[in-house]
Amino acid sequence: MGKHATKTSIRKVLISAVMLVTALSLSLSISISTYLDVKEQKKLIVNKLQMIAEIIAFNAQITLIFDDRKTEEKRLKSFNKVELVKNIHIYAIDDVTNKPVFFTSYNASKTPPVPLKVNEIETLKKPKVSTDYVELIIPVEYEGKIEGYVYVRGGLERLSQYINQKILVDIALTLIVLILVLFVARAIQKRIANPIDSLSLLLQDVSKNHNYSARATKSDIEEVNMLANNLNIMLARTQNQLARHQADKLEIKQLNQNLEEKVNQRTIALREANQELLNTLERMHQYQNQIVENEKMASLGQMVAGVAHEVNTPIGLGVTGSTLLRDKLADINAAFEQKTLTSKQLERFIHDGIENLDLIYRNLNRAAELISSFKKVAVSQDVEVSSEVNINKLFSAIISSMRAEIDIKNVTWQLSCPEQLTVRTKAGLLQQVFEQLLSNSLIHGFLDLKDNQISIHVEQRSQSLEIIYTDNGVGVSNAIKKRIFDPFVTTKRGEGGSGLGMHLVYNLITQALGGTITLSDDNKKGTEFIITLPLKGVI
Repeated sequence: MGKHATKTSIRKVLISAVMLVTALSLSLSISISTYLDVKEQKKLIVNKLQMIAEIIAFNAQITLIFDDRKTEEKRLKSFNKVELVKNIHIYAIDDVTNKPVFFTSYNASKTPPVPLKVNEIETLKKPKVSTDYVELIIPVEYEGKIEGYVYVRGGLERLSQYINQKILVDIALTLIVLILVLFVARAIQKRIANPIDSLSLLLQDVSKNHNYSARATKSDIEEVNMLANNLNIMLARTQNQLARHQADKLEIKQLNQNLEEKVNQRTIALREANQELLNTLERMHQYQNQIVENEKMASLGQMVAGVAHEVNTPIGLGVTGSTLLRDKLADINAAFEQKTLTSKQLERFIHDGIENLDLIYRNLNRAAELISSFKKVAVSQDVEVSSEVNINKLFSAIISSMRAEIDIKNVTWQLSCPEQLTVRTKAGLLQQVFEQLLSNSLIHGFLDLKDNQISIHVEQRSQSLEIIYTDNGVGVSNAIKKRIFDPFVTTKRGEGGSGLGMHLVYNLITQALGGTITLSDDNKKGTEFIITLPLKGVI
């Protein structure tokens, strides 16, 4: 058996899950929104800078043609009111070398000049965006001829300020939303956890004070009501059983007293011997009652622990799904009231809602199946009529019906049974038994896909039918060997195992079929079950 899992509670899990999902959702949403917003702002800045460069290029056509530097310098000084523009260079085409040369420039206030970019004209024709600046170069054309180039360098200080302000606002909004979600989660967890706490307190009272007259009250949660009703039925049956036991005890005591009086009347010589015998018998009854009581309480505690563990898991997942659906519904409602609801939001909400409802359905259905399995163990299986059954054909049919699961685990099997062996038994119940044994081997016994073997040996004796079922899997842990047929005993807790399979097998064989089943200790590797069934007739 593995290490025990860390203990937790529905309250902590619910609040932690809601807060974690909300924080992750907000962080992801804000990160994506900020990224897209910054990207769009940078695009707008680049477009604005391109438009300014085009205006400068248009105005510079004449000044470049007539080599009028003073006019162009005066014109460029007008950009001192444009906060975005930091540096402007205008390059003219040299008539001799036909290469761009410096013509004039502009530097904003408190902005140092930048080196000439005549060697980067081809590179900067596509805008270059860095952490702090945006640079670009466009040609100055006049009647289809390039007269020069305009280089513009813009600053991104305002964009950085905008990003910092947006981050502060997003952090504040996230904290407010998390506080609101915490209050909502606390309200929901109180509604879910309080009925379960009530059941827990009731069981503690029954366990500590033997108060079997106590009854669980109804709640507004259907699954908890089902659990409470079954618990009330169990407590009522236990109370009736104890009352009958007490009555039987009083009757036996009265009979013993009458017997003592008769013996005393008949012979005084045997009084001391009879008295000692009665005292011994009384002590034996007391020890017997104590053992029965201890066994009942141990079985009750184990059963309650198993029921609580198995039912808590699907209920917790269902609560998580309903909380997520409620949060998404609140978002859609807020968008609808603010008239900002889009078709994409609605489509995403419908998709997420279907997924959450599927999650809730699956887990509620899982809880219902667990309750159904629990009822199935308690209900008598002695309703099938005995019929003539060919044992060899029955086992072959069982193996054929489970062929897909057997092939997945790469299992080889061997059936040793006389072909003509026909007995009168309950075929359906026997089929359930061996289907459960095969499933246990496939799920619990075989952990890999190598050399997996299953053997079934059937032998007819004078008054019984002996069946030996063997696999070469990992075997049964020593910790649960003595409790393997008890309810809710499993090594796959949290992985789909309910712990009712071998208990059902035991009930079917011992009660419905009237036989016995034991786990062999002689098998060194794997698991071996020895089943003995009484023969009602052999054909």
